[in-house]
Amino acid sequence: MISSLPSLLSFGRNAARLLAAGALLAAGLPAQAPAKPAANPAPDVLLLSDGDTLHGKFVSEVGGKVTFHTESLGDVTLTWDKIKELRTAEKMAVFDNRVKRSGHHGKVQFASGEIDSNSEAVVVHPETGNALPPIPLKNAEFIMDQATLDKQLNHEPSFLAGWNGSATAGATIVSATQNQYTVSGAVNLERTVPTVTWLDTRNKTLFGFNESFGQITQPAYSYIPAPGATPVAVPSVVTKSSITHFGAERDQYFSPRVYALGQVAFDHNFAQDLQLQQIYGGGFGWTAVKNPKQEFDLKGTAQYERQQFTPGTGNVNQNLIGSTFAANYVLHLKLLTYTQTLSFIPAYNNFKAYSATETDTVVFPAYKNFSFSAGTLDTYLNDAPFLATATTPPTKPNSFQFTMGLTYAIKSKY
Repeated sequence: MISSLPSLLSFGRNAARLLAAGALLAAGLPAQAPAKPAANPAPDVLLLSDGDTLHGKFVSEVGGKVTFHTESLGDVTLTWDKIKELRTAEKMAVFDNRVKRSGHHGKVQFASGEIDSNSEAVVVHPETGNALPPIPLKNAEFIMDQATLDKQLNHEPSFLAGWNGSATAGATIVSATQNQYTVSGAVNLERTVPTVTWLDTRNKTLFGFNESFGQITQPAYSYIPAPGATPVAVPSVVTKSSITHFGAERDQYFSPRVYALGQVAFDHNFAQDLQLQQIYGGGFGWTAVKNPKQEFDLKGTAQYERQQFTPGTGNVNQNLIGSTFAANYVLHLKLLTYTQTLSFIPAYNNFKAYSATETDTVVFPAYKNFSFSAGTLDTYLNDAPFLATATTPPTKPNSFQFTMGLTYAIKSKY
């Protein structure tokens, strides 16, 4: 009996541990208890004027157009006159267009909470306190989640955020009697503030760069001019082409359609013996047409221009005072996007030193962010060097370029 006492004591200690663990489990330790599934929020309710009722999620209201999502119909967009009642279970923010900007930074205040509306007004129910005075439907310009509304109305993206645009690359290689290659690339970026289309633009920044470089090489060879004659060696001949453009523009709007602008542009065209053309100017622009399908802008500037030509071509570098008159058109269709830019650049202190450009681009969507693009660039430089030499022919004032390539769409996450 005495010899078995240690075993009994050990058994007792183990049993006590097991009983204690069972008691803790029964008490429901947080680490051990099964997680409770989160309750699904109650659906929002949309009662239509014809008596039909939709259950789902209210997305937003912008300028009198209400977007409501249901599992069966997807996103449905209706105007207020088609809606009898709207009730949301989640907090929403309502912008009353009668409220003016206030404070040092000119911020807009707006109400947020659960909302309900009838055919005349929207009522906001804050989490604390009673319902606020009704807001007439005609004054409830925007209704959406508070974070989105506050970000777009009261904040601006940092300079490195909010950019949209495209990057394009293309190449051609030929190996035959002559060897030839051409590479082309372009990057176009645009930053519009606010970044949404349902608010008037406050400012816009644009950057554009494109380059096309090519080379044709005729390899060296020899030939015999007559039977028994000494072979004649012909050296290799290399012909190059290079067209480069970089431009930047800043637009500052003082009405929804009219803006002041500043711009810079740098151009190089080897085929026209133009080593570098620099433009620095400012002026005004007018958005004549703007809707989801198309946009048409007219611009005019006063500017300083500096033209530098390839040495030995007979043209003198010159400083010019002139203007740029430009028209930009963008058309969005289901299967393609078409962009056209026309510009005329006169010089007032040398009427012969004018130039003009036309750019046309068609983009076809391919896969996700990738698309196929084709474009032309037609440049006319009236004062291009005409002097012919033993090694160079007279320069034509017109330069035409056709490119095709693969385009990647750059989309902002702001």
